[in-house]
Amino acid sequence: MQYKIQDYLQAFGVISWVPVSFPLLATAALALLEFGMGCYLLMGIRKRFTSLVVLVMMLVMTPFTLYLAIVNPVSDCGCFGDALILTNWETFWKNIILLIAAYSVFRWHDRVLRLIRPKSEWLTSLYIFIFCIVVFAYCLRHLPIFDFRPYHIGANIPQEMVIPKGAKPTVYDTKFILEKNGVRKEFSLDNYPDSTWTFVDSRSIVKEKGYEPPIKDFSVEKVDDGQDLTDEILNSDNYIFLLVAYNLKETDDSEMDLINELYDYCQDHGYGFYALTSSLEGDIAAWRDRAGAEYPFGQMDEIALKTIVRSNPGLILLKKGVVINKWSNHDIPDEYQLTDKLENLSIGHLDKAKIPHKILTVLLSFILPLILLIILDGIFAFSTYLRKKEDLFLNPLKHKKMRKKIVAGNWKMNKNLQEGIALAKELNEVLTADKPNCGVIICTPFIHLASVTPVVDETIIGVGAENCADKVSGAYTGEVSAEMVASTGAQYVILGHSERRAYYHETIDILTEKVKLALANGLKIIFCIGEVLEEREANKQNEVVKAQLASVFGLSKEEFANIILAYEPVWAIGTGKTATPQQAEEIHAYIRFLVADTYGDTVADDTTILYGGSCKPSNAKELFANPDVDGGLIGGAALKVADFKGIIDAFK
Repeated sequence: MQYKIQDYLQAFGVISWVPVSFPLLATAALALLEFGMGCYLLMGIRKRFTSLVVLVMMLVMTPFTLYLAIVNPVSDCGCFGDALILTNWETFWKNIILLIAAYSVFRWHDRVLRLIRPKSEWLTSLYIFIFCIVVFAYCLRHLPIFDFRPYHIGANIPQEMVIPKGAKPTVYDTKFILEKNGVRKEFSLDNYPDSTWTFVDSRSIVKEKGYEPPIKDFSVEKVDDGQDLTDEILNSDNYIFLLVAYNLKETDDSEMDLINELYDYCQDHGYGFYALTSSLEGDIAAWRDRAGAEYPFGQMDEIALKTIVRSNPGLILLKKGVVINKWSNHDIPDEYQLTDKLENLSIGHLDKAKIPHKILTVLLSFILPLILLIILDGIFAFSTYLRKKEDLFLNPLKHKKMRKKIVAGNWKMNKNLQEGIALAKELNEVLTADKPNCGVIICTPFIHLASVTPVVDETIIGVGAENCADKVSGAYTGEVSAEMVASTGAQYVILGHSERRAYYHETIDILTEKVKLALANGLKIIFCIGEVLEEREANKQNEVVKAQLASVFGLSKEEFANIILAYEPVWAIGTGKTATPQQAEEIHAYIRFLVADTYGDTVADDTTILYGGSCKPSNAKELFANPDVDGGLIGGAALKVADFKGIIDAFK
């Protein structure tokens, strides 16, 4: 990837603008980001944030790969390294598919399965990134663990260069750029000019696509006399060491003495030794002077040398054209390893079991600790649950729920201004005389707010609006902003009511914006969720409420503390039907589980969840007796003081 980024910078003509270390640092950052986000998705960690980052990545990369496909500044994007080579157009269509997938995950991130508790996310994240950094550092200092290039250990170079019988080779048309008297022209082999023209550059164009062997550029020319060394290197029955240093100006010279000792070892045992480079003769002479190098040099194409070994310098061992072993600059065999002839040493023999062993080692070294973390997290969660159950059994008073019990009235579109003020005054007088054992809220139409707020005792009755706009301000005739609601002295607002969702088509995105604006203006929110009859009959109530909670599950813990949830079985509102206490408890417990899964047990235990489906004085006590039902959002019964007071008294 470092080489590929260098290719991009070179193609765009900006390589001189960036620091030399940029390609490597960019590679490290990209590796950490992609690997980390992939693991986060698989583990269900920070689902909303992770899915957003992945979507943004694809929104950036997809247009970029379209540009690459059209302009074609480099032959392939390098997405999968050497493991899978894609054309730029193949990469673009691949990114289209990934963009659709990324959007799907972002749109339905709440459905991603969580494998680890939020409390353990930091430990899992730390492990994932440490693993990635360790592997990155190992591959950088040594060699990549997996080698997908044609010069991998075990590769037979002569065989990899053969074109099968009957296969047509790719036909190239070479264009030469030459200059004369300040004028540049392009020529082909057919009209190549005389020697009065000066060579500037050349480029090869694919004229007819054909079969291309995996290795087509292994050609070595001796530096001193121009002798072709290719056959000698590939067909020798003896061992041959190749020291690969594609750019001697950038080559790490910290192991020069060890390289010289290795050359002496080869001389003593009759093995071949060549240094391969693409550097100019002046750079070769400078290296020889600096390193005291007596070994012969051969020149080879720079890209081919980079392909052979990912180290500068790097070392490979050949025998009969087969790659027996490879080493980075930091792993060159020393006198403690070269204690005998190569024929008698393990490094001189091909280890065919090495690749499966590497695959198993890497997979197990990553997956086993991860599985262990998941198991330990599950054990800890289960033990915590058992401790809580045991503690609750031994001392039930200690765990008396402290979350606030609330009965909230939703007046809907009822009562004119005078009637509303009279109702609020009457309720205030009744509750002042007989103080309630729970919080009481009345949510009135907009026209009542400024008049009702002053006539009630805010320590007994809280006042809220039935809705607010999803806009801050502006030309939105008929709308009332969250700021306007707050300016009346109201403390609460109902959002997400089933009637707003059904009649005014309020979506998750609209409600998400309303929630943000309400919180920004200091309002507490009664957020409604619930399923219609068809969804209940299809047993999809859990799926529905989980999706609707997306509007508030993106909040921080501090913001979520201002949310009161209200479950409305839409099929039980105004129909005379009522969910049984068992049905109410079941769905309320599930909602609390979702809160715990998102914000942790402490937040879930503190979150008030109201029931909002045809609650009456006759059934309130039975409904409110459930451990996860913390009160009610009352509709029609809130318009009559006696009925509303009867529901409030269910907590006495």
